[in-house]
Amino acid sequence: MKTSNTFYIIVLFVAAAVLTSCSDFEAEKASEPTENKRVALFDGKTLDGWMVINCEAIVDDGDILLKEGNGLVQTQEQYGNFILEFEWKALRDNKWDSGVYFRYNVVPENQPWPARYQVNLRQDMEGNVGALEEARSEGLIKVGQWNQFKLTVQGTKVSLEMNGSPAWKADGLGEPAKGFIALQAEVPGGGQYRFRNIYLTELN
Repeated sequence: MKTSNTFYIIVLFVAAAVLTSCSDFEAEKASEPTENKRVALFDGKTLDGWMVINCEAIVDDGDILLKEGNGLVQTQEQYGNFILEFEWKALRDNKWDSGVYFRYNVVPENQPWPARYQVNLRQDMEGNVGALEEARSEGLIKVGQWNQFKLTVQGTKVSLEMNGSPAWKADGLGEPAKGFIALQAEVPGGGQYRFRNIYLTELN
């Protein structure tokens, strides 16, 4: 009789341990960010979903071509946590300069661009985010060719992959927690740029 009781106690103890472990696993899984569907921000044919502000941009041979001006090609929607994938190519042989802005909701008066945050596409600074000291890299760019970036923004944290290689991880994003995404036109000083294959996956 004692052996039988001991057996049942052991079984109950094991069952309780398994249930607790499963609950902890589910709680941990629920706390992880989940991905929504990956969507194209640029359809390769039109600038639907974008606003062209103080610059000239056209769709040329399936790309967004920044032709003239100091301004922005800005999304109509604002985004908080997301994965942004895009390809870019500078058309100038030297001193090229542009960028991709994210998580901003206003452009200061009498200024062509937001104060932050910008993934730089300037020569020798490609991929850097000036406001974040950890967001620095070098040696991952293909000069004169198409480059592929993958930017992940989650809460205060942000990371970047460049041409399939991890570039950096940083923490320190501030307000706003949600904002526009924009391609920077800095054509008089930095030359023309092409962008293509722009995709966004929102994170919950």
